[in-house]
Amino acid sequence: MTAVFALSLLLALPATQAAPPTTFGTVIGSGLLCRDETSNRFYYDYMVKFFGPPYKREGGAWWFRTEDARLWGQEIVEVIVSDDSWPMVFVGAVAESTPEKLEEAIIAQDGLRYAKIDNSRFPVRQAALGSRIVYADRRAKIYCAKFKPLPPALR
Repeated sequence: MTAVFALSLLLALPATQAAPPTTFGTVIGSGLLCRDETSNRFYYDYMVKFFGPPYKREGGAWWFRTEDARLWGQEIVEVIVSDDSWPMVFVGAVAESTPEKLEEAIIAQDGLRYAKIDNSRFPVRQAALGSRIVYADRRAKIYCAKFKPLPPALR
């Protein structure tokens, strides 16, 4: 009975991720550029479906590893989805790239331009729709954050 139970548990586990889904660029890429409604539940469900459960919950977000994922030709190592503990909902990604290279790649493939919104040594870059690119140590983090919508009773 124990062997049967163990085998059933193994079969219930998600298969090892072979490759990111073909919709990754459309779904996550559009979300990061703030071109879609930002729903943390939608992004959380999408990530769990295709990448498995988050590996940690930290800083108001669920963190997912994204092996072999690419956006705008850049390697994406993590996707971050807000967890409802913040007054904003957001989706973000960490790229194995610098903010400068990520910005150049987005301009080349998508045409979306970013403006430096501060004069610091590590400037924040923001697009007209609200997408931001910031430094995350030596990597780039891109995210879209929006205020939570009002509950239906208050609309």
